[in-house]
Amino acid sequence: MSDVVIISGNPNEISETEQVLKYLGLLLIEEGFSVKHISVKDIPPETLFNTDSQNPLIQQMKQSIHSSHGIIIGSPVLQGSFSGVLKAYIDLLPPNIFEQKPVLPIMTGESLDYHFILEYSFKPLLANLKGLCMKGAYILNNHIDKFKENPIIDRETSQIIKKQLSHFTSILPSRSSNVIYMNDVKLKGHETFLSKSRKPIN
Repeated sequence: MSDVVIISGNPNEISETEQVLKYLGLLLIEEGFSVKHISVKDIPPETLFNTDSQNPLIQQMKQSIHSSHGIIIGSPVLQGSFSGVLKAYIDLLPPNIFEQKPVLPIMTGESLDYHFILEYSFKPLLANLKGLCMKGAYILNNHIDKFKENPIIDRETSQIIKKQLSHFTSILPSRSSNVIYMNDVKLKGHETFLSKSRKPIN
């Protein structure tokens, strides 16, 4: 069981969305939480196309989400909406899978003109899964350097994200650090155990 499941809705191999989410995962590990990363790019296209909710990988992901204490979920803005691949993945999940869990939504996009999508499109989608949706954040792509360990290069944006994450962690019980990347149906994941004490995010 992981304390937090981080879900990336960007299908690209290297993306602003995924790098921000990985960075948030590292911050959580430093706080003493265990983290599992799930990415839509790891799901076979035929599973999404055929809405195969019984696929073993999907079943494993469901169990990970169900047993977690909180969810961080991210999507790029694509054609004025959240990721269609992410929506296809969410359609494979039970309608109440986020029930009573804090959910921190993150969106990335090219323009401030799309910031409203977080509030009026993405968050209602997540609310359908019965999660306790937090404020979340919309991050401009030009505030992100996806090739840096800390990809958020705008100071103000970084402070906003850390404040949101701090509020998110205040709801969660402290756990021992453990990060798992889910990318193979035959494996439970790659686990890394770190020995770090919990401390405030700053």
